[in-house]
Amino acid sequence: MTTISLSINERPIQIEAEPRTLLVQLLREHLGLTGTHCGCDTSQCGACTVLMDGRAVKSCSILAAQANGRSITTVEGLARSDGSLHPIQRAFSEQHGLQCGFCTPGMMLAAVDLLQRNPDPDDAAICEALEGNLCRCTGYQNIIKAIRQAARADRPTHSNGA
Repeated sequence: MTTISLSINERPIQIEAEPRTLLVQLLREHLGLTGTHCGCDTSQCGACTVLMDGRAVKSCSILAAQANGRSITTVEGLARSDGSLHPIQRAFSEQHGLQCGFCTPGMMLAAVDLLQRNPDPDDAAICEALEGNLCRCTGYQNIIKAIRQAARADRPTHSNGA
């Protein structure tokens, strides 16, 4: 067993795990954070995407021990402390950016990473950011609309006085 110390959703965690434990297993099986899905076990689908130190990573391809000392954000950590939804969560709901919901947590976290790096992405940038996240239900159009809406939600509005 190895001791892993990390921050998950802004909470410090110290936990014992076998050295071969994947980050997705640590989150789901040891910590009960089941919003992180494991869909393919080969890092192809993106359902396991989380943020590690603010960047989107596929947690099925990272050992939990590699996350030692890092900050992890899962879909459970997106909502605000007052319980209000993160702009990306609100936009996915309002734009019908989900159907079965299996890919949704990974899509949302990939989108959060994109919007942190590029607050005003065009559709090509959105599609590129989602390349590693597969959806079998929506055809992506509503997901793209949701990300555009979330980007607008974070921008201040300006009045031109007209």
